[in-house]
Amino acid sequence: MLIFIESSYNFAFTMVLGLILLTAFLSWQGFQNQAFLERMLFIPYRSKHNAEWYRFFTHMFVHLDWSHLLFNMLTLWFIGGFLAEEYALIFGVVKGTYYFAMLYLMGGLFATLYSFYKHQDQPYYRSLGASGAVTAVLFAFIAAHPTQGLMLLFIPIPIPAYLFGPIYLLIEFYAFRKGNTGIAHDAHISGALAGILFVFIFLPGYAQFFASLFH
Repeated sequence: MLIFIESSYNFAFTMVLGLILLTAFLSWQGFQNQAFLERMLFIPYRSKHNAEWYRFFTHMFVHLDWSHLLFNMLTLWFIGGFLAEEYALIFGVVKGTYYFAMLYLMGGLFATLYSFYKHQDQPYYRSLGASGAVTAVLFAFIAAHPTQGLMLLFIPIPIPAYLFGPIYLLIEFYAFRKGNTGIAHDAHISGALAGILFVFIFLPGYAQFFASLFH
């Protein structure tokens, strides 16, 4: 049993680290090569009119700059690493990896849906980054561990996850309604929705625990 737990932990660690290194490498390639970056971006117009459907996923592996990359990858490391390890321990390495990969890709896909609906006929719209996928991981954690403490960068005090989530979403909704921030807040909101739906659909035991807090 100890061997199984250690191997599950090592695999989860390696998987998340590999995902971070791949994203960092592809983002760095994008920093160096504008043509490469252009091929990876989410461009709704090209997805619709040129059938470049791969853009619904490739966008999450490139970033605007190092700070954008660092913020997303730090969140993925701490929160994603915990969830990947937990899924491997609960469901086994193969199924746990499948669940985590599904969560991450589902978040990245959901992050593009509103933008595709709104900008599919606007050839100059572009977006990039793993924020939607990472936010899905964050909110899957919140839905599974609502009493766990989390911290905002500008509030270095642990906040229960069931409060952190609504605060985060209120900030994102406000910024989204305000507009002209240069940030795809709709991707963050959609990613959060993806993470919550993932837990309620695929991990109903967690969902029952979350719901019990409000009875």
